[in-house]
Amino acid sequence: MKQIKKIFIICSVRGASDEYKRKLEEYVSKLELEGHIVHLPHRNTNQNARGIDICNQNAKAIENCDEVHIFYNSISQGTHFDMGVAFAFKKKLVVVENEVYGEGKSYPRMIDEWSNEYEL
Repeated sequence: MKQIKKIFIICSVRGASDEYKRKLEEYVSKLELEGHIVHLPHRNTNQNARGIDICNQNAKAIENCDEVHIFYNSISQGTHFDMGVAFAFKKKLVVVENEVYGEGKSYPRMIDEWSNEYEL
């Protein structure tokens, strides 16, 4: 029997194109068809709230999830905030999209390291 998970999606919200949102929603739809409970920020977080309230909503959702799935974008400040929260709670990370990286330390490299660190 497949385990049902609570999943938080780390992704860009501000300035996200309709095409990008559709890609996220298609991914989430597949997860929900499998029975998972998914928190997608542009859908499930009140984006009209104050910035601190948005951060608190996301932090609570991350705390209560089983794992986070990330569509990494180095330009997105919200992505970095949510990553920090998820890292602090030692959440399992599933990398859906990452940026290409070369030698040396970088967030994209750390994301790959993290996804291997907390594998269940």
